[in-house]
Amino acid sequence: MGGTGKSSLTVKEFAFVSLFAAIIFLMTFTQLGFIPVGAINATIVHIPVIIGSILMGPRVGACLGAMFGLASMIRNTIIPVPLSFAFSPLIPVPGTDSGSLIAILICFFPRILVGIVPYYVRKFLNVVPFVKKSNVARLFFSGVAGSVTNTILVMHLMFFLLKDAYALARDIPADAVYGLIVFIIATNGIVEAILAGIFASTVCKAVETYRDLST
Repeated sequence: MGGTGKSSLTVKEFAFVSLFAAIIFLMTFTQLGFIPVGAINATIVHIPVIIGSILMGPRVGACLGAMFGLASMIRNTIIPVPLSFAFSPLIPVPGTDSGSLIAILICFFPRILVGIVPYYVRKFLNVVPFVKKSNVARLFFSGVAGSVTNTILVMHLMFFLLKDAYALARDIPADAVYGLIVFIIATNGIVEAILAGIFASTVCKAVETYRDLST
C-alpha cells in the first residue's frame, strides 16, 4: 500500500501516476471509457483512479483523480454536450453568456475523492467481521464505494449548485430535476458501481497476488 507521510511522489509513484493518467486520458477520449450495458452506456473512466487508490494509497489516488477531472474538463471544453457547462468553466451556463467557476469544483472535487475513498474503505473493511476474511469482498466493496462517491457527489453538486441551468439543459421543469437525478443514480450509477467493484477486485487481486509471489 502507498504511504501518506511524504510530501512528494516517489519515482515508483510518479511512474504509476504517469501510466494510469495516460490510461485515463485514453479512456476519456475514446470508446474504451464506456461499456454498453443494455440501453445504458456505463462510464468506467473512474476505475483506474479506484485501482490506483487501492494499490498505491490515497496520495497517488488523489493525483489520478485530479487527472480524471482534468481529462473530463478538456473533453467537455472541446467536445461539448448539453451538460458540459457543469464540467468546464469555458462553456456558457444555459440562460447566461458565460461559464461558471462552479464547473471546476464539480469536475475536480468528486474525482479527487474517488482516489481517496476506496483506500480508506478497504482499511475499514479489514476489521469488519463479515468481510475481513475475504480479500475479494473488501476489494469489491472498495471499488463500489469509489464509484458511488463519484456519482453521488457529481449529481448532487449539479443539483444544489446548477439546478436551474440543469433544468434548462434537459428541457424539464426545475422541480423535476431531482427526480431525474435519482433515476440516473439508480440506473447508470448502480451499473457503474457494480462494474467498478468487479474490475477493482479482479485487477487488484491479480496485482497483489503477483506482488506476494515476487517478494
